[in-house]
Amino acid sequence: MQSARELLEVSRKTKKVGDSKKITFLGVDGFDVYNITAPFQLEGCKMIAGRVEKRDSEASFIAFFEEIDLTTYKRIQGATELELQDPFMTFIDGELILGGVETFPSPEDATKLSWRTNFYSVKALNEMTLFFSGPNGMKDLRLKQLHNGEIMVLTRPQGEKGGRGKIGQLRIRSLDELTIARIEAAPLLNGNFSNEDWGGANEIYELETGEIAVLGHIAFFDEENNRHYYPLVFWLEDDTICRPKIIAERSDFIESPAKRADLVDVVFSGGLVFQNENAILYAGISDASAQYLELDNPFKKVGI
Repeated sequence: MQSARELLEVSRKTKKVGDSKKITFLGVDGFDVYNITAPFQLEGCKMIAGRVEKRDSEASFIAFFEEIDLTTYKRIQGATELELQDPFMTFIDGELILGGVETFPSPEDATKLSWRTNFYSVKALNEMTLFFSGPNGMKDLRLKQLHNGEIMVLTRPQGEKGGRGKIGQLRIRSLDELTIARIEAAPLLNGNFSNEDWGGANEIYELETGEIAVLGHIAFFDEENNRHYYPLVFWLEDDTICRPKIIAERSDFIESPAKRADLVDVVFSGGLVFQNENAILYAGISDASAQYLELDNPFKKVGI
């Protein structure tokens, strides 16, 4: 894959974006809400899950918010709230699967944090069951049930296998086959991130054409150790990342505060809502707020 800087050059010449709007979350005074999901339906209610956190802390929890209007959501009282970061969701066999990142003291050094991706089956907003925890040290683990019933699993190892973070893939026939051993053994995709960059998947889509497309992110550190995160889309052809492109950047969104100075240029992909030729990207902004951005449907050339 081209580097993030190279992809950004192309994006600035070709992308078409519209208006952005900040999303207000009611019922969480004194806390920021960021790194949200796209809106989804459950129990007859349109809602968003988001990471809730104080500006000066990394201790976070996932809360659920009911839509009041397109830019306003209200915390749902009585819903289970999980001590996780960066929520995401999918449906498998008709059941909502909620995921998020758990942090905990590192087994090797208790003064440092490690993390893993946890998955919950959601019967109702107050009835959630943890059914799987991924490998220690792995974020951006994603699931998608395809039309043929198979479940695609995208992984994100780091270290000796994945460097700063690359995407791997495996297929399983049911959630019973989801194991740490299989995730760790999943081969990396061809056309992956350069060694200077890192990234991961955020949502997986099966297009009307049968093609698989992915919304993810690509990131790098600059010379001052500032982070730069960009929403990325690509097509997945067998075991190869194809046609990657950055679809937005921080300057496409309205100004808002950042959690820290090194996080100003961060857009963390949450999800896409498709509207014929257009789409709405929901994203976390600078680790301090959430916005949505209208843009061209990034997959419209092949249909969705």
